[in-house]
Amino acid sequence: MTVLPADGLSLAAEFPDPAHEQWQSLVEGVLRKSGKDVSGSAAEEALSTTVEDGLITRPLYTSRDDAPDSGLPGFAPFTRGSTPQGSTAGGWGVRQRHASTDPVRLNEALLGDLENGATSLWLAVGGSGGVPVSGLARALTGVHLDLAPLVLDAGGELDAAATELLRLHEERGVPADAVRGNLGADPLGQAARSGDEADLTSAVRWAKHCAAGFPGLRALTVDALPYHEAGGSAAQELGSSLATGVAYLRELTDAGLGVEEACAQLEFRYAATADQFLTIAKLRAARRLWARVAEVCGAPEAGAQRQHAVTSPVMMTRRDPWVNMLRTTLACLGAGVGGAEAVTVLPFDHALGLPDAFARRIARNTSTILLEESHLARVIDPAGGSWYVERLTDELADAAWAFFQEIERAGGQTAALGSGMVAERIAATWAARSKDLARRKEPITGVSEFPQLAERAVEREPVPPAAARGGLPVVRRDEAFEALRTRSDAHLAATGARPRVFLAALGPAAAHTARASFAANLFRAGGIETVHEPAQVDASSAPAALTASGTDVVCLCSSDALYAEQAGDVAEALVAAGAQRVYLAGRPGAYPGVDEYVFAGCDVVAVLSSVLDRMGVA
Repeated sequence: MTVLPADGLSLAAEFPDPAHEQWQSLVEGVLRKSGKDVSGSAAEEALSTTVEDGLITRPLYTSRDDAPDSGLPGFAPFTRGSTPQGSTAGGWGVRQRHASTDPVRLNEALLGDLENGATSLWLAVGGSGGVPVSGLARALTGVHLDLAPLVLDAGGELDAAATELLRLHEERGVPADAVRGNLGADPLGQAARSGDEADLTSAVRWAKHCAAGFPGLRALTVDALPYHEAGGSAAQELGSSLATGVAYLRELTDAGLGVEEACAQLEFRYAATADQFLTIAKLRAARRLWARVAEVCGAPEAGAQRQHAVTSPVMMTRRDPWVNMLRTTLACLGAGVGGAEAVTVLPFDHALGLPDAFARRIARNTSTILLEESHLARVIDPAGGSWYVERLTDELADAAWAFFQEIERAGGQTAALGSGMVAERIAATWAARSKDLARRKEPITGVSEFPQLAERAVEREPVPPAAARGGLPVVRRDEAFEALRTRSDAHLAATGARPRVFLAALGPAAAHTARASFAANLFRAGGIETVHEPAQVDASSAPAALTASGTDVVCLCSSDALYAEQAGDVAEALVAAGAQRVYLAGRPGAYPGVDEYVFAGCDVVAVLSSVLDRMGVA
């Protein structure tokens, strides 16, 4: 859009339009200075990043990167939103999750959330981690059911929980047409988690019941979280949700519901991650894909997918959990901008146990600040028209559709889960991502990067033990590093000290500071303290410094130039003084006495595991 001042003249009139080739030429110059002699499209490729599903994000997007027309908000293919007004008139709904077995404490938490910004509630009911069905009435004391929609997560106790919830609505005089929420039936999602065979009988019965008498109540949730929590990519999450939704449509229509009625019984749940652009694109792609399903089924106007986004449990860390506030803020932003009707922000202490009141307040206020202070909901589809987001949406939709088709060729979601096909594809994705995590190509702040060994542990009441899972696994990004830190904690408890590595810094601070900082950061990610005293050593002073450090593991730190001059002599002196393992911070070379090298891109988890093994840390 050209901006015109009051006199009608374009402010850009004096400036020529830059050509893509000019920008590319400037990039070539910068890369050449960094040692990369590339030109043309290769220069652009050097700055491109490959993300999950083989998608590539480029450094610059222009009008040449246009994607298919995404339409208008509220109209098929619904890429830009399910309604013309955006997610909701006042922004997305704030839906907080509660999992507590104590009805009294649960009631206090529910009322606290509703009084301070939550607009709907997501309750775990029954099983080993939710409120008993018999305690549901006590838990909902004081909750205005006509104002606060409820979403159930009852698993195998769907019938009892749904019956009790509708009984409470009737008992409190809530008219049938005023009942809102979702009964949360998701037999395929439950099968994905448990490994049991899915039985859709109850879900279909409740869908017909809701369609006949409760126009504002949905019966089924298409929950994609089991696939995300197992380590699946965005395309695998979307493809699995499409296959699940199609399976439910088949069952509901076979039971007598029309396509429009069947679609109205479904709500889709997706994970929102700290990659806000991928989250935005995922939610937009999900709506576009479901609109295509509805179109093929002969009901294009029924394809407005209703979405519930949940900040990713996979990204939540147990160490330095305060950083989770930043992660969930980015995820919430992506979910809101992406057009989700309801957003659940998991408390920052979610990975540690039952959240306290402070954590729940921060989670609620994340949405409130983005809505009321950042005004994100005042613009419908803020990312619409962005060449980057539109292109990413299109490419992600293509990848997700391909995975959906693969599932359908395998016989549908039920068959694909039963045969292990979905599990195998997701496991391969997680294995590849785990390698990036181990090499810190996907850094985790506070865990694999900038860890704090002296941090004060955040303790929470344990979550009630969940039922054994026989289906898809549950993974976390921090799990490999958490295992290393746990070993270090056990060593500290047993001996009063953490395992240590001596940093033998060569030359002045200007020469060794960068690599000493790199090495300290690397070893601390495994719970290993670093001793950097004295500030610098040489072949004559290194043996005494090693003895004073209280360890027999060393890492040399300096510049390449000083390594060439001193590394071999210092390493041999350290070995003679009793060093059992000598590392060097830098690319592999041929230095006498050096056993191993640590560098950007090395397998940090493997290195740290071997260090702890050599130290006898169990």
